[in-house]
Amino acid sequence: MVVAKSIALFALAALLEIGGAWLVWQGVREHRGWVWIGAGTVALGAYGFVAAFQPDANFGRVLAAYGGVFIAGSLVWGMVADGFRPDRWDVTGGLVCMIGVGLIMYGPR
Repeated sequence: MVVAKSIALFALAALLEIGGAWLVWQGVREHRGWVWIGAGTVALGAYGFVAAFQPDANFGRVLAAYGGVFIAGSLVWGMVADGFRPDRWDVTGGLVCMIGVGLIMYGPR
């Protein structure tokens, strides 16, 4: 149950951080305006709170593992939101990162 909660929190954190950054990007680079930038800023702030609810009490471990989630999630977000087509090196790198997440967060201690 703890692992399932952790995975769900990582997924929500990725949605908020990557989505928030994408909204800011759209507001600035695509000239969509301050509403998009504001929504992105709120989402980015909410990400910080979600990360704090991870069951593991070690900030460094949680954020290091989340880095791998962010990398893989960013590739997926780009595919869904922007039509990005990852090549085999993108996919391989994302998989390596997710293996790292598993080792850092869920390896036996």
